[in-house]
Amino acid sequence: MQRRNFTAALASLPLAACSRSGSNSGETVLRFAWWGGAGRHEATLMAIAAFEKLNPGLRIKAEYMGFNGYLERLTTQIAGGSEPDILQINWAWLAMFSKRGSGFADLEQYRRHIALDQFLPSDLDSGRVEGKLNALPSAFTARVFLWNEKAFERAGLGLPRTWDELLAAGPVFKQKLGDQAYPLDGELYDMILLSQTYVQQKFGMPYVDPREPRVAMSPAAALEWVQFYKRLIDQHVATPLPLRASLGGAEKPTEQQQDWVVGNWAGNFTWDSTIPLRNATLDKQQKLVLGDFLSLPGAAGSGMFGRPTVMLAMGRNCKHPEVAARFINFLLTDPEAIQLLGKTRGVPAAKQQFETLERARKLPALELQAHHQIKQLRDAGQVPVPAKLFEHARLHKFMREVFETVAYGKTTDQEAARRLVEEGNALLKRIK
Repeated sequence: MQRRNFTAALASLPLAACSRSGSNSGETVLRFAWWGGAGRHEATLMAIAAFEKLNPGLRIKAEYMGFNGYLERLTTQIAGGSEPDILQINWAWLAMFSKRGSGFADLEQYRRHIALDQFLPSDLDSGRVEGKLNALPSAFTARVFLWNEKAFERAGLGLPRTWDELLAAGPVFKQKLGDQAYPLDGELYDMILLSQTYVQQKFGMPYVDPREPRVAMSPAAALEWVQFYKRLIDQHVATPLPLRASLGGAEKPTEQQQDWVVGNWAGNFTWDSTIPLRNATLDKQQKLVLGDFLSLPGAAGSGMFGRPTVMLAMGRNCKHPEVAARFINFLLTDPEAIQLLGKTRGVPAAKQQFETLERARKLPALELQAHHQIKQLRDAGQVPVPAKLFEHARLHKFMREVFETVAYGKTTDQEAARRLVEEGNALLKRIK
């Protein structure tokens, strides 16, 4: 109990308070930077203490904070060659900091210290840049359909099993439950990804080519992308962007929306890692369940969008790379570590850690169900590694801007599609 109180107190301290400078003579010091909330901070501090106990003479300086400001700080550090020895990064940042695979250390060089056989080949591929293993995933997350079963019962409907059933649910919700009721809620990016899933199933291509920096969608596919998004809004299927903006901000998380809490908004297309958040705020009259992953007849692929939750990388200037590699291995593959870390970085990707949590019954049923749905599609080769540039900050901003003009009726479908193809290609060439 004293240890828990101590680490909880540490978790509340500012970054500078836990990044002491200097070290005792003969002491090996590594710096580890991550972002997160209090739960992740406390668990990670306990894991650090456990690793230090196993390695006398080692001290790991914890540099942790919330997400806001983390990327800016890391950008400055990397530019100045003063980045931490071990870093928690987002998958998309590989395209920003390591375009040629030299921005971080190549973990393949330290494979004797890392149990790479604990990871799926696709998990390893997600961290490779130009053939170099720049990072390893803590977990894999993908988009799934979550439905409030009770809300659909009130509307007299079963849960959607096809795209047509989802589109037909909108008018029924409006007629039977009122103008404020929608089968689906989501932030703009949620709707962009949902619409891309439909188009990818129909045309067999995502927006960005995973092999080269170019738009993979044809002009016809891009037009369908825009028009399917509009159908979701026009047919009262998904909450309109202006409505969300009027209710505390367009990006206000679904679980914080009162209409979600009471069951007026009955579904969400979201990362499986957010299931605990979405479930936590529903009142007792609601019931959250996992839906089928909707698919068109004869679909060219699942269109499921998945990627690592967060990744761990080693700074290219690390002076103790073998020790750093062992620490990365401990956090991502060791059974003792996962008992301390739990799901604070997602359902673990490493086989042994996953089995440890499963045996201990620390994976809630709904999350485990979603995990198996994703795994089934991945095992069938239906969830290819997407282009890292797809989540590049500049491309992300561009896509949002285009779809915002659609949401507010400030452009035509054809003009939005043209921009997505022509301006998207130009931007990808600049940021590649």
